Amino acid sequence: MRIMRWMGLLAPVILAIAAFVPWVVIESRQMTITGVDTAGTNYGKPAYVHFILLSLYLVFHLVPRLWAKRANLVVVALNTAWAIRNFFLLAVCRSGECPSRKAGVYLMLLASLLMLVAALFPRTADIKGTGEQ
Repeated sequence: MRIMRWMGLLAPVILAIAAFVPWVVIESRQMTITGVDTAGTNYGKPAYVHFILLSLYLVFHLVPRLWAKRANLVVVALNTAWAIRNFFLLAVCRSGECPSRKAGVYLMLLASLLMLVAALFPRTADIKGTGEQ
């Protein structure tokens, strides 16, 4: 398998791990925010959207059909947009207080970008249904 295939399979694992690693620390309130634990804030659970999108990504990444690769582009575009939204929204300064970003938010963004790159360059020899004989 090519490097893109392995990178495409490793990136969702990194994203799932990053959901449980601290993303942001608000020191004045002694709060550590992760993707699945945002207690005390109004952020919801941002990692759950990533979980849904990465499961769809894995299915489309492994199906050797042209329609799956095209659908995968939509999924990774949504996932990357959600990651960029989380990267900026969770660490924005409010009322003169700026939370500090931790490794989890950078891992989440990196894994989402790796998924995007892997979906942009699928192995065309494995794709069935392209009309080539």
